[in-house]
Amino acid sequence: MSQLPGRCMTTMIIIAHIENAYTEKFGVPRQSGRVQSILSRILFEPEYRNPSAFRGLTDFSHLWLIWEFSEARRSSWSATVRPPRLGGNERLGVFATRSPFRPNPIGLSCVKLERLDFDEKNGPVLTVSGADLMNGTPIYDIKPYLPYTDSHPEAAGGFTDHLEEHLLQVILPAHLAGALSPELITPLKEVLAQDPRPRYQDDPERVYGMTFAGHNVRFKVSSGILTVCDIL
Repeated sequence: MSQLPGRCMTTMIIIAHIENAYTEKFGVPRQSGRVQSILSRILFEPEYRNPSAFRGLTDFSHLWLIWEFSEARRSSWSATVRPPRLGGNERLGVFATRSPFRPNPIGLSCVKLERLDFDEKNGPVLTVSGADLMNGTPIYDIKPYLPYTDSHPEAAGGFTDHLEEHLLQVILPAHLAGALSPELITPLKEVLAQDPRPRYQDDPERVYGMTFAGHNVRFKVSSGILTVCDIL
């Protein structure tokens, strides 16, 4: 039997899931590598916990994660999307963006390998930084990042070349910071500084809510300053 053009007969297999503080989509960094202070653990399915599969991995500093936009599954796809970084008002072709709403909901992220633990109960376990995956995201594959071929400093960045990155000043009152574990304070500030809001939302009176490491973080943004109002 011949295979239909464009139809893949291979089934993708989930090899692992990620575990971190990003418990909802709102607040997850828009790209990998933007927030390095948050560590994520990659927990493998039992079939893929063979230590031999990890031989030589620690010789690499960075890894590519191939994963599923598991919270963006749809029965159909659109040829154009509205990138949030363009204010949500301009349409571009889906293949010219990193939108999760794709023919196949597959994501690609570069992360830094912090350590590989063999002695954990569910080991081997990878600890990485710089991930832009939500907690529980399924991972299909892991490949080493190769600087000699994967890095292209001269590359053109399309519509992103003309967008400036502005980090917000974050004010976290001391009495609210006390509701957090000390190791979460810096990561939370770095996430908030990235400005989790869609670019088309700029109401200084609006109170936004973001779930982070089991806490509901409430904040306002005005004139480039983000003020945390409450942590529940």
